[in-house]
Amino acid sequence: MISTVEDDFEDGNEAYVRGDYLAAISYYKKATEQGNVRAQFNLGQMYHQGLGVTQDNKQAVSWYAKAAERGFAEAQYKLGSMYALGQGVTQDYTRAVSWYQYAAQQGDAEAQYNLGFMYLKGEGVTQDYKQAISWYQKAAQQGYATAQYNLGLIYLEGQGVTQDYKQAVSWYEKAAQQGYAEAQYNLGVMYGEGQGVTQDYKQAMYWVQKSANQGFAEAQYSLGFMYREGQGVTQDYKQAIFWYEKAVEQGLAPAQNTLGFMYREGLGVTQDYKQAFSWIQNAAEQEYAEAQYNLGVMYGEGQGVTQDYKQAMSWYEKASEQGFAEAQCSLGSMYALGQGVTQDYTRAVSWYQKAAEQEDSTAQYNLGFMYLKGEGVTQDYKQAISWYEKASEQGFAEAQCSLGSMYARGLGVTKDYKQAEFWYLKSAEQGFARAQFSLGFMYTLGLGVTRDFKRAVSWYMKSAKQRFAGPSGEATKGKQSNPLGA
Repeated sequence: MISTVEDDFEDGNEAYVRGDYLAAISYYKKATEQGNVRAQFNLGQMYHQGLGVTQDNKQAVSWYAKAAERGFAEAQYKLGSMYALGQGVTQDYTRAVSWYQYAAQQGDAEAQYNLGFMYLKGEGVTQDYKQAISWYQKAAQQGYATAQYNLGLIYLEGQGVTQDYKQAVSWYEKAAQQGYAEAQYNLGVMYGEGQGVTQDYKQAMYWVQKSANQGFAEAQYSLGFMYREGQGVTQDYKQAIFWYEKAVEQGLAPAQNTLGFMYREGLGVTQDYKQAFSWIQNAAEQEYAEAQYNLGVMYGEGQGVTQDYKQAMSWYEKASEQGFAEAQCSLGSMYALGQGVTQDYTRAVSWYQKAAEQEDSTAQYNLGFMYLKGEGVTQDYKQAISWYEKASEQGFAEAQCSLGSMYARGLGVTKDYKQAEFWYLKSAEQGFARAQFSLGFMYTLGLGVTRDFKRAVSWYMKSAKQRFAGPSGEATKGKQSNPLGA
């Protein structure tokens, strides 16, 4: 019996399904000799993937081109991808766009998505967010999850559209329901942050868990965080460790850093500084700024490693160069104290300033202190007040106490005991011993408050329980010392 083109094509499909790729190629070639366009496309696929033949992108391009030129949409899409990636041909975004366009106009969802991507990035075409969105929407409306996810990103970030969290949630949800792991994770984040939806930690947990179960590293890391903090679930350090380890297996630097933190603090595991150091080092070597900072801390404090201020400086510098404020502040302190480096107040001020401008409250306090003392800068009480105020507004207890002292002594401001008492109280309520002692002193003498020995004793006792030895660093031995120094 004479075989027909359809017989050869179907026989090729059957051979492919049973894994007999050599036979499949033979049948497909017979079908192509009779002009079967689908067989041409399938041969392109087999050369592209190296099934039954040596993998050969040039041959793949050749077969895709034969089918594409006859208007076969899938082949047009594949040919576009080969030009976009430079596989089997010289990379050519313009030709990629051209073939994507042909396929997209025939309703091929992958081509529509890729065409949208090219417009988004301005590759092979002038960048055009509106065109990108238009093509993404066409693909998304056909249920193409990647397009739905990317539309969510576009609305989240407001690229070419007005930022719209509700629209972002809507598109993430469509992709998430199709099992798209990144969309599930982002949807969980939206629920956790209350963006475009009412904040709901349980829903956040639900979607992040789905993503994590598919092996998405960022979701595994976030799930660890949720167990650690008890967000949407009962706090469970061991479960946190379990999920951090899953993310660590994929080399995720933030997870390595946080796993190191868990070992350093003994949360869910036996405290182990060496393990902590090892994991934090792994993350730091991936240029993760927070880990570089933490590694500096461990070298500075000799945790899990021999104390080494020069190494601490080195890691603080790496993190500081990435703009990590806590590292900049710590680098300032190393210069101020002369640890691992020649003492240099000017450079200390410079690093404090960088961190303070990023709203780091410790740096703001330290910068205020440098202005107060005139170290590395011209002494300037008003500047000291200004930086103390910034740190105080963030609830930094030492700054609140120092601000109270500035008002009590009239440094940079008109002397004002009521304002002094206000800031001392804020600091004292956070348990800061010097502020508690200072409040006791104010109640003893009736400065800005009605004299009240019971309250004075109460605040002195709170301070004493923290072994505060008085403003001079020595016991007061029954005489009143003025604790109102800044």
